[in-house]
Amino acid sequence: MLGSIETAAVAQVDPETLSENVFRRIQSAIVKGEIAPGSKISEPELARTYGISRGPLREAIHRLEGQRLLVRVPHVGARVVSLSHAELVELYEIRESLEGMACRLAAERMTAQEVEDLRRVLETHERDTAFQAGVGYYQQEGDFDFHYRIIQGARNSTLTQMLCGELYQLVRMYRIQFSTTPNRPRQAFAEHHRILDAIADRDGELAELLMRRHIGASKRNIEQRYQEQHQATPARGEQ
Repeated sequence: MLGSIETAAVAQVDPETLSENVFRRIQSAIVKGEIAPGSKISEPELARTYGISRGPLREAIHRLEGQRLLVRVPHVGARVVSLSHAELVELYEIRESLEGMACRLAAERMTAQEVEDLRRVLETHERDTAFQAGVGYYQQEGDFDFHYRIIQGARNSTLTQMLCGELYQLVRMYRIQFSTTPNRPRQAFAEHHRILDAIADRDGELAELLMRRHIGASKRNIEQRYQEQHQATPARGEQ
């Protein structure tokens, strides 16, 4: 009797738990590029891949649309987002402005312990095997993300909602995509250290300037990569 009760309990998994699980798995696959930008989302295929019914899957897809990782295309359905060059530049212009502001506020509002914790985050990044090999920058999210911790330290709920909520996974997707540019991981790490030093010195003006320069450098890196890709495939045009 007990065995049958346990079996029934396992079978009656909370649909919200299923939806959350598949949401996180698909989100991770999109952000890391395992599901390519522009790919059409097939609900039957995803349902088979993740072993989930269509109801929880549709809830997960709806949440991914809210994070701007999926977009609805008329007469086609959902696709993984694939920003144009112009749209990506706009995203980085927004980051440059808002994260610069967040950095200034963080210099004013982060506690000494939070600053020290941020230094520990960079130490973790430095030990990462991909970083040591020079092939990428640390890709974990949330509290292990240098930018995320600074935004949280700004203590501005509107900034947090925009940069750690609405735009966060979309930004991560492109940060990961372009983090493998030769020499960029080491440059970004050095820039992070200079930003942290300005925050630790409580120099909000310098911290903001350095963050804006840091994101501006990333934007130039993206523009260079797009130019190289365009020159390599001139017949294909923009995707």
